[in-house]
This record gives sequence, C-alpha cells and structure tokens, in this order.
Amino acid sequence: MTNNHTNSRRGKKRPVSVAPMMEWSDRHYRYFMRQITRETLLYTPMVTSGAVIHGDRARIIGFSEAEKPVALQLGGDDPEEMAECARIAGNWGYDEVNINVGCPSERVQKGNFGACLMATPELVADCVAKMRAAVRIPVTVKHRIGIDDMQSYDEMVNFVNIVRRSGCDRFIIHARIAWLKGLNPKENRTVPPLRYDDVYRLKQEFPELIIEINGGIKTVEEIARHLEKTDGVMLGRAAYENPFLFATVDQQFYDCRRPPVTRREIIEAMIAYIGAWREKGTFPNRIIRHMHGLFAFQRGARAWKRYLSENAYKPETTGKILLNAIQAIPDEVLDERPDFAILSPETLLQQADFSE
Repeated sequence: MTNNHTNSRRGKKRPVSVAPMMEWSDRHYRYFMRQITRETLLYTPMVTSGAVIHGDRARIIGFSEAEKPVALQLGGDDPEEMAECARIAGNWGYDEVNINVGCPSERVQKGNFGACLMATPELVADCVAKMRAAVRIPVTVKHRIGIDDMQSYDEMVNFVNIVRRSGCDRFIIHARIAWLKGLNPKENRTVPPLRYDDVYRLKQEFPELIIEINGGIKTVEEIARHLEKTDGVMLGRAAYENPFLFATVDQQFYDCRRPPVTRREIIEAMIAYIGAWREKGTFPNRIIRHMHGLFAFQRGARAWKRYLSENAYKPETTGKILLNAIQAIPDEVLDERPDFAILSPETLLQQADFSE
C-alpha cells in the first residue's frame, strides 16, 4: 500500500481531541463541548460491535452535524463484524472509526476486546485491514503502552509494528500500562505510572506514523509541551471536569482567528438545546449533568453545581434552570473572554509542569 493511499485516510490534522469516556462523552456532552471548541476531535464512548450491528442505531450512535468532527470508538474482536461496523460508521457520517485496545474492564475482557487485544496484535491488524477495505474514513487504534507482564518498550513496538503493516498509520497511546487483573478501570487510569518518554521515543523511531499521547494531561500548557514531541494530545477526565480549559484551543492549536467564547454565551446556547430536546421527551438532567464543571476553579462554582444537583431532576425543570444557577456567578466570570494572545508557544512551554 503506497504512502499516498495511507495519507488519504488521515483526514484533517487535529492535534487535540477529547477521549472516549463511558457514560460521559455522549451526544449531549459532545454538543456542549462544541459550544466551547469547534475544531477539537470528539469521540463517542466505546460501543461494542454487536450493539452497532444489532441495536437501535439512532439511539446508540446517532449524532448531529453540530457535533462534528466526531469519531466512533468500537469495541470488538471479530474482523468481519468490525468491518461491518466501519461501513455503518461511514454511512452515518462519522469522521473516523477507532478500535479500543485500551479498556481494562472485566466486562470488556470477557468479550475478548479492549486492552487484552494488545496480546494479539495480529488480530488487531486483521481488524484494521478489513475495516480499511470497507471505508474511506480513517481507521485508528487507541491502546496502552503495555499490559500485565507485557510492559517493555520493545513489546509495545512489536504491537505497533504488526498493526501498522495492515495500513494503520495513527495510534493514540495511553501512556500507562493496564493491569488486567488486580486493578479496576478507575485505578488503571491513575495507579500505573505515566511513561510519556516511551510515547516520545515511539514517535522518534516511527516519524512516518501519527502518534498521539493520552493520560494525565490537564492543562493547555501541558498540551503545548506534548505537541513538541508528538502529533496529537488527547484529554479525558480534565475535559469533562474542566471543559472551559478548551476555550482557547481553537485559537492556540488550530490557528483560528474567531474570538474565544464566554461562559454566558455557552449557557445561552445550551438553554435552547435543552428546550429542543425536552420537546423530544429527553429530560433536562440528562444534558445538564455534563455542565457541572463549566465554572471549575471559579468563584461561585460550588453554588452552581449545588443548584443544578438539587434542582435539575425536578419534573418542572426547563433550560431556564441555568439562568437561576448562575445567580451566584460574578459577571466578570460569566463574560470572561480568554485572551489567547498571551498563550504563545514560549509562554506555554515555560509554564508547563510535568511533575506528575
């Protein structure tokens, strides 16, 4: 397969993305994030191949044009099923389809997919090859640096080497190993030490590949630091717990000249969105729950979260609840329009803290 053919699958360069997060990165969270950043690549939660093929697709993988660019993450180990899911993803208009080779949960292990697939790179390669044959959108792989007793850098290289020969040229790497036995999924996101240098080294040794880094990244300053040594940065929990940190991402990393949005503008957009979905029968709390972190680290944040927690579930709730919840928020916080001009690459690198 020629390099030109490979490059045609890469799509637009997107140096920043928000990770697939079970129960969190649903379509309502993605719409909310799209009010903050228009360019960041957003992922669905992992969806099993069986659910895509046999389930209610509108409910399981439905999304709106307003959420794009968006990638569908799949969990599965049957190459033919994964190829069928890729075709479905392409037909639904997804911008990318991604294979989960990183989730360590017991349920996923019982299905023989997720992180345990790192032990069978030939099977992952077969899935990639058949999926690429089925679609023209990028097929990517998100994996760990290792699992259990397969912890060495050389073993990760062996995995990448085998999978890349199937045509995959983009790897998103969570820079921790996964313990399939002994740690639960939450512990697997925090307990194994971060090994960023392994990801940097992989990029140095395979410069033709797109290598993205994930794990423990919490600030725009850290994004800038990682982009000095990798092609992309994926944030997970930080993007959910402090979504407004993405307010300058478009300007800083996508060369966007549009001014950053304010929190008040986000709230106004979400009031209308909540109202539209309420008319469809979706209760507002299903949307509002994703907005608790909008004022993270700001004055009034606790009052905002408390008001939403105590009132969003009530039968009479509408999108106007957001107007009541902001009463404790100072106007200067609501109307802050971040000055991205001060975030020069030099400033970002000087401020970056990698003490974790």
